[in-house]
Amino acid sequence: MSDKEIIPYRPGLEGVTAGISQISDIIAAENRLIYRGYDIRDLAANCTFEEVAYLILQGKLPNRQELTAFEAQLRSHRELPAEVYRVLHAMPRGAHLMAALQVGVATLGSIDPQADLNTHEANLQKAIRLTACMPTLVANGYRILQGQEPTPPNPDLPHAANFLYMLFGREPEPLHARVINLTFILYAEHGYNASTFTAHVIASTLADMYSAVVGAIGALRGPLHGGANEAAMESILDIGSPDRAEAWVMEKLAKKERIMGFGHREYKTGDIRAVILKEYVRQLAEQTGRLDLYQIQETMERVMLREKKLHPNVDFPAALVYYLMGIPIPLYTPIFAAARIVGWTAHVIEQHDDNRLIRPRSDYTGPHDLPFIPIDQRT
Repeated sequence: MSDKEIIPYRPGLEGVTAGISQISDIIAAENRLIYRGYDIRDLAANCTFEEVAYLILQGKLPNRQELTAFEAQLRSHRELPAEVYRVLHAMPRGAHLMAALQVGVATLGSIDPQADLNTHEANLQKAIRLTACMPTLVANGYRILQGQEPTPPNPDLPHAANFLYMLFGREPEPLHARVINLTFILYAEHGYNASTFTAHVIASTLADMYSAVVGAIGALRGPLHGGANEAAMESILDIGSPDRAEAWVMEKLAKKERIMGFGHREYKTGDIRAVILKEYVRQLAEQTGRLDLYQIQETMERVMLREKKLHPNVDFPAALVYYLMGIPIPLYTPIFAAARIVGWTAHVIEQHDDNRLIRPRSDYTGPHDLPFIPIDQRT
């Protein structure tokens, strides 16, 4: 019996185990997400993003002293080097912000003398620096591409709140600070998703962490991954009013068009991250007087569940909370990257700590034994 008969092909590698990890676990049957043994619901309700980042990178929840030291370390690395700002200013206006993130991270790697040192401790320090400055790269990268001056980080603000400060140039109100902290936690890690697996593949060649993150950013950009939150918000705005929502969804389904923000490869009975975040959608809608957008979202959820048995994933409520906080749509996927940098770098550390080159096989379906034809005889 041949290898091809023994090893079946699974499109999209669905159901294929590609590695082992101690970082997170998705228990789909119970609609649960675990970070290093802790339920995401407990972390979301009780932790700052800094605590969760420490947990993911270090493998344990910090005590008070460890957290204070970690917060100080993050604050000290928030600002971008001058070389990165020069590169961002050199990019053409209107460039995609995800491309700016790739350029920025690649520049960070080019000036790090330890970029190619893949020991656990060296990688951990790189992960901390990347976690610290990625929100700055997102916020100030966007500002620069819009022709605005960058905003220096505010050392008096927590990690996620500081992102909003840099983006808008003012301290965020408490509800906004709480929601952005929550979305950073919910987006921080999610197993062997497409971007994280991309980082694994690159790291498995013994390429440096920065190269792996640049590749992960590229994978995240696609509308079937991180770009889904932007597409979800565009759909809500396209509908425009609650009384059009059901007809809009039915028309899209009749045309067999994909409606972004619904369904998930892992979760079949709902994405727990969406459940956690949804309670804040109504709060923000009430605060801003945009209950119409909340009602559109509610109708879309009801019709999709009725017609397709599909629940919303985290991108659906995340898109609306960002919009209600005044965050421009082109920033939604980059914000995802600013949070997921923790998971990406933790997986790179794990890959380098016990590395083997990732080299899957493919099943060839082309022709065999074609006779060679000299160039003068080819038609």
